[in-house]
Amino acid sequence: MTFKKISGWLHLWLGLIAGLIVMTIALTGAIYTFQPELTKATQPYLSVKAENRPFLPASAFKAIAEKQLPGKKPIRIMLRGKDESVNVMFFERKKNPYYYNVYINPYSGKVLAVKDMYKDFFYVTLLGHLYLWLPQPIGHIVNIYGTLTFLVIIISGIVLWWPRNKARRKTSFKVKWDASPKRLNYDLHNVLGFYASWIILFAVLTGLVWGFEWAAKAEYSLLSGGKSKPVLPKMKVLPVAQPVKDPLDKITAIVQAQNPNAKRVMLMLPATDSAAVGVRIYNDEQLNYTTDLAYFNPYTLEEIKVPHWGKYSEATIADKAVRMNYDIHVGAIAGWPGRILMFLASLITASLPVTGFYIWWGKKKKDKKKNKGAPKKTGSVQVAYATPNVTAKA
Repeated sequence: MTFKKISGWLHLWLGLIAGLIVMTIALTGAIYTFQPELTKATQPYLSVKAENRPFLPASAFKAIAEKQLPGKKPIRIMLRGKDESVNVMFFERKKNPYYYNVYINPYSGKVLAVKDMYKDFFYVTLLGHLYLWLPQPIGHIVNIYGTLTFLVIIISGIVLWWPRNKARRKTSFKVKWDASPKRLNYDLHNVLGFYASWIILFAVLTGLVWGFEWAAKAEYSLLSGGKSKPVLPKMKVLPVAQPVKDPLDKITAIVQAQNPNAKRVMLMLPATDSAAVGVRIYNDEQLNYTTDLAYFNPYTLEEIKVPHWGKYSEATIADKAVRMNYDIHVGAIAGWPGRILMFLASLITASLPVTGFYIWWGKKKKDKKKNKGAPKKTGSVQVAYATPNVTAKA
């Protein structure tokens, strides 16, 4: 009983403190669940008519995009399917932040759209999910500690829900839809909250792994048998006397020849003259964890081998688990059923602070009425207000 009392106290006050944070993160997460499909359905410049000829070279996409945004430097080129446009990304976070996507027809080189992503509905939604629309350093702290608080709320909620006896167990697993509004609200909070907890728990734990370095290290250590989480080395390259011409085009050709079944290829452009060219090879339309990564010297086309974050087939169990974090977070690890369950669990989670507040408010009002009707002491005279007939006792 003491443990349940402590759980109840934590559940109540942490819920009241972090309720708005939890609601915002859950609701934006639910909206973002089907972002890829909704974006493609509502943004026609993402699609093109497939043609029976090769794409233009990557260097051509880079040059075309740079003309659209003079003075800005592209950081990514995304090559997608035969019926999809090429996306060149421009991003700067420090002095004068900006984020633009330039969409280009891969066959003709025609610019289909130049999009300011800070005005994109789903990107704005994502900023709410990650930073609560606060300045990033502040929003990140509020978000991760709000998520950690929510983990305690989930655990204490399960403790409070747990049936004490067989009779209670019969009513703990289902909502009584024909009950009074007060009882219905109670069931919506407790019963739906219980079911959603086991799904949203995965989103919370993976969110903590991203947010806290100690959580990421603990996850890796646990799954690797006590090993330290590796850090991706800085891959510096040195210019040579006779560098290869058009390295982006040649690197793209090498990667596509080695991965003919790749769904997408992302070129990560070097930020400096001493940086390598990174390449992400997406092997699945829906999943990210099976992605392969490769790094090339842009002066010699030599592939730079890395001990971690290379090919998925060569990854250890701990490395694979780290790669799976995003797909687990959004439910994609279980395909469409997983995404739908995560969507529903997120919506229920967003409702819990509201239903929980009404439970607390109802109890508060009930306690006020109870205290109002309780006997009052004035000197040696006790007056009872609980019944219509007032009695006095000297």
